[in-house]
Amino acid sequence: MLKVKDVMVTNVVTVEVGVSVRKAVERMNAQEIGCLVVLEKGHYAGILTERDVLTRVVAKASNPEKVFVGQVMSKPLTVVDPEASLEEAVKLMLEKRVKKLPVIKTKKLVGLITMTDIASTHPGMVKFIRELSAKYDVPKRIKKVIDYYIV
Repeated sequence: MLKVKDVMVTNVVTVEVGVSVRKAVERMNAQEIGCLVVLEKGHYAGILTERDVLTRVVAKASNPEKVFVGQVMSKPLTVVDPEASLEEAVKLMLEKRVKKLPVIKTKKLVGLITMTDIASTHPGMVKFIRELSAKYDVPKRIKKVIDYYIV
């Protein structure tokens, strides 16, 4: 049985809550990534995703230089243990209505796993994801991943 640690990416980029959204987006663009794990005084405070920026900054025509990461990040942060099974990770994503899970081991950020990562690296999970998602009120953003990216 595959575990989260077998599929997760290990190069996770972080940002502090007091950084402007513009600076955070510049970091995401430079790294070609879709999210940043947010820190506040050395503790994990949330996650900033492209969706957060679109819905909480761009759609409201806010100035990204005057809006700070801590104001628009998704919180509380839902995390998973690297020893968790892929099935447990998918269930947690669906229960918490998220697509990305930071991976924490003994209070240290060791990786990040997404539903797309799971489906693309382990095709046997596709049926499980589809069946389990039918039991939850899945938001459109997650349903899109299931319908279009999980073939």
